[in-house]
Amino acid sequence: MSENSHTTGKRILLESITKTYSGQSTPAVNDVTMEFAAGEITMLVGPSGCGKTTTMKMINRLIEPTSGRILIGDEDVTNVDPDALRKRIGYVIQGAGLFPHFTVGNNVGLVPKMLKWDKKRIAARTDELLELVGLDPADYRDRYPGELSGGQQQRVGVARALAADPPVLLMDEPFGAVDPITRQRLQDELLRLQEELGKTIVFVTHDFDEALKLGDKIAILDQGSKIVQYDTPEHILAEPNGEFVEGFVGAGATLKQLTRARVRDIELHEASVAHVGDDSEIALKGVRDIGRKHAIVLDDHERPLRWMSLKELGQQNLLDNVRKDPELEAVTLNSSLNDVLDTMLTSSHGVVVVTGRRNAYQGVVRVETVMDAIRSMRAEGAASSRLGESV
Repeated sequence: MSENSHTTGKRILLESITKTYSGQSTPAVNDVTMEFAAGEITMLVGPSGCGKTTTMKMINRLIEPTSGRILIGDEDVTNVDPDALRKRIGYVIQGAGLFPHFTVGNNVGLVPKMLKWDKKRIAARTDELLELVGLDPADYRDRYPGELSGGQQQRVGVARALAADPPVLLMDEPFGAVDPITRQRLQDELLRLQEELGKTIVFVTHDFDEALKLGDKIAILDQGSKIVQYDTPEHILAEPNGEFVEGFVGAGATLKQLTRARVRDIELHEASVAHVGDDSEIALKGVRDIGRKHAIVLDDHERPLRWMSLKELGQQNLLDNVRKDPELEAVTLNSSLNDVLDTMLTSSHGVVVVTGRRNAYQGVVRVETVMDAIRSMRAEGAASSRLGESV
């Protein structure tokens, strides 16, 4: 999945890592050896209590391993000062974990301040990261976490984790506490960030569909963090390793391939477009000329605001002051076709708006395009099955 032109991440090697808690005879993590490739997103999936979070937390030594070694790059960090180590590793948790009495800017600049960066450098880095996660610094820098939505708080949490440009980012079910639409957008944002930054990301989730969407690799773990299957999402879907993995894949493996297909990989279509401030008569003619009944109205940064019908466009000066429709159905170039299908269920237009960097309009996806993709995947799946039977 990763299409990074460069990688700023470092590989992580867990070598015979074991964690046995005091008073327990059975290890929570039992002799695990696993390598996470530099610049890739690896998803850790497994039942509650299997040790996936413990395994991840040993990387930044929030939990100390009982035995074994941890290498980041070529450095054995098992005996490095844990506080110094954590300043070099980004960490994002569910609910963002922001300090409520700190402003957004102070939350993001926390680690650079600990590293004794000067104020000017911290301020510049803070603004850069807020821009990167889609929050206008002028609007959000001086707000407090309590003034933000859950999704906005989680974006600040990601910005804070990236503040000192760490090679490794650990994410512990970071999107589990937000609503499904916000979750989809945060997942898309993470994929966009990863394209730009190329970090090594270890991501714990209980949601197999999330693992399919985000992961370059997925590690499916059983009790004691036993690795049942560690492979690409495509190989896990095509060849699940036994009943345990089949339980995660579930029914409809072909449809789950929609979670791997990206909007950027399919043909987008053009809707009729109008801009705030346009002449209503010209906008109306543009819609009629291409046989449509609605136009998508964009602001002066090409960001979609709302659909307008022919009747609305016919009202004089209505384009002079257009407010964003909070229920506008939209996906991004990094959204999966499964996301598109879900979004289409609530759409009244038969199409879904697609946005790119900085939420700029890119086009629309039609339901026919998604149906064509499903038919193509089913045909490929049937062909693969026939090939397997003939071998």
